[in-house]
Formats: sequence, C-alpha cells, structure tokens
Amino acid sequence: MYKTIKKVVLAYSGGLDTSIIIPWLKENYNNCEVICMAGNVGQDAELDGLEERAKQTGASKLYIEDLQEEFVNDFIFPTLKMGAKYEGYLLGTSFARPVIAKRLVEIAKKENADAICHGCTGKGNDQVRFELTVKALAPEIEIIAPWRIWDIKSREQEIEYAEARNIPLKINRETNYSKDMNLWHLSHEGLDLEDPANEPAYNKEGFLELGVSPENAPDKPIYVTIGFEKGIPVSLDGEKMNGVKIIRALNKIGGENGIGLFDVVENRLVGMKSRGVYETPGGTILYHAHEVLETICLDKETAHYKTIMAQKYADLVYNGQWYTPLREAMDAFCNETQKTVTGEVKLKLYKGNMMNAGVTSPYSLYSEDFASFGEEDVYNQKDAEGFINLFGLPLKVKALLDKNRT
Repeated sequence: MYKTIKKVVLAYSGGLDTSIIIPWLKENYNNCEVICMAGNVGQDAELDGLEERAKQTGASKLYIEDLQEEFVNDFIFPTLKMGAKYEGYLLGTSFARPVIAKRLVEIAKKENADAICHGCTGKGNDQVRFELTVKALAPEIEIIAPWRIWDIKSREQEIEYAEARNIPLKINRETNYSKDMNLWHLSHEGLDLEDPANEPAYNKEGFLELGVSPENAPDKPIYVTIGFEKGIPVSLDGEKMNGVKIIRALNKIGGENGIGLFDVVENRLVGMKSRGVYETPGGTILYHAHEVLETICLDKETAHYKTIMAQKYADLVYNGQWYTPLREAMDAFCNETQKTVTGEVKLKLYKGNMMNAGVTSPYSLYSEDFASFGEEDVYNQKDAEGFINLFGLPLKVKALLDKNRT
C-alpha cells in the first residue's frame, strides 16, 4: 500500500498497460477513485467501446477528448514549419504526448484530483514527455508511474495479471507488437523488430495498417498538389481544407502508394538504443513538400541556419521539452522565416518515391534571368573574377607564405 491518494486521473488508451493500471491503482491506493481520460489524437477506431471497458475495469468515469485540431495546429504544424526531424523520425509519438498531458492537467484540476497517472514504462521516452508537461503546467500535482514501482517486469506478466482479473484484452501473446496510433503516424516496436537484423514483415497481412509496401503499390504514378500559406498546408489539389482533413487525405493517398515507411534504430532520451518501424504517409509528403517550397522562398543564410535550429527543435520535442522558453523562442524565429513560405508544390508519387513535379510561389527568390545560361544583361560574368580573387585570398596568402618557409 502506497501513500493515501483519493482521486487519480489516468491517461487511458484501453490497451494492455492502462487496462491493468485501473485495478492496480485501486488495490494499492486504498480503493481510490480512478477517472480515465482518452485523448483522441486521431486513433478513432481504438476509442470504440472504451467507456464500457474502463468502467468494467473499475474506473468511475471516462473523458473522451477530441484533441485533433489542437494537435495539428498547435503541435504538428509548428514542428513541420521548423522542418524538425529526430534522426529521420517525424516525431509522431513525441508531439502527441504534450497535448494529451495538457488535457490531463486540465481535467485533474477540474476534478480536484490528487494525482495524475500514466502507463509509460521506465525505459521509454514517453514517461519524460508526460511528466515534464505536468511539471510545467501543474507542479503541485503528484505523478504516479506504475511501471517504475510495481512488481510487473514484462508484458507477459501484464497479460497474466489481466487474465487473473478477467480484464478483456484485444491482444494475444503471439501478436503483441507495441503500437502507437494517431493522426500523424503508426509506430511498431517489439517481438521480431527488437533484433535489427530482422527485416520488417511489410508484406505480412495485418502488419502495415496505414498503407502498403512499395512493391504492392500501384504501377501507375499519381500527382498531388499541396498549397501552403506562411508554411502551413491549407489546400490539397486546389481544394481548401483544414489541417486534419489534409493529413487524413494524404495518409490515404500516401499509404496507397507506399510512401512514408521508416525503419530506424534511434537513440532514446534515457540512454539506450531502440528499434522502431514507423508509418507516416501524409506527414512524409508534407515534410517533403514544405522543404521543396522553402528552396525557392528562403534566402541561403536563413535556410542554412534554420536547419541548425531544426535539429535542436527536434531534440526538444523528442525529449519532452515542449513547454520550455527555448521552444517558444524558436517558434518566434521560425514564424518569422515562414512569412514568405506561401505557394504550391506538385509531387509525383510512385511506389514509395516522391519526385518533384513543380513549385511556384509569389515570393519566389528564383530568377530565371539570373540563373539562365543564355545571354542576359543582369549579370556580368567578368565580375566573378574579382569575387574569386577576394574569396580565395586567404588560400593564396597561406600558399605563398608556406612556399617561402620551405
């Protein structure tokens, strides 16, 4: 028995971890009240029957919160505008955690709860993301992390615990991949994927859920045109759409054409390496299109410095440091760079590949007159001689001095 807690708000998914946490909390915290909160960040189908399951397992109530627009506008799009990637990973799980934790805090305050609980393991990154958000927004609320204090040490023991209490589960021992689904992506971890020598079973029925492998994609290419305003996607093939609809549409198109599969051994925040397979069809298309548009809208110095900023921004998002002064300051920098990132990008999708098929912008810095190899009056090629002499002066001086010293 742990310290007295009267009311807990649990981040609830209905999966294995959070299903067994409800009875565990009641058994170990003097039959405390457990209020569940499921944040809908795009995993719609997984929410079916959730309220009944939560209450059957011992919860007093369940909040199902639609966080999709907030997720897209306040978390995905700022990260997209920065072009932030963590070791190639498009941060699908990383930026979903702070939006969920933010709503957990809001409900905990509304319910006058003593604590917030999550089902993240003591080996993963998500525990940090949840808890740093809680510390930033409600430092007075206690955090309970069962994986760090209970006697259960494996997913097999979790299943045994659930079966002993007749807790209904959607999984079995043979197909127990650890998955995370939201509007932006689907991640796969565990089982055969834990050995980096094993190729992911892309063509095994049921493995991929958002699309198909490139070899199973259509033999005919498809074109998509994405419109941006100040770095934010606003239209698809000429039709104005909000961010949620654009991502959903591109997930379908990209998935059908084998776009967005990513297999990586990444460096976790807690210090170990972890192998994951990600499906991010719509996000992969949007990142590429945004990068293409920036090639004509940003000047060289801004574009190059922004890539340096993007790496740090990705580290902050991955490490759960969303609610920090640095991230907010970096957003201010990024928003300034995006004032002219407006235009349309046309891409050709074919069997897992994305090929540029045209880009236009009213703020384009590209000039055909300057870039042309033909005759023109705007650029005097003889000027290059003086530029090269000055640009190469340090090299010439060093060479002459080295020669005199030998």
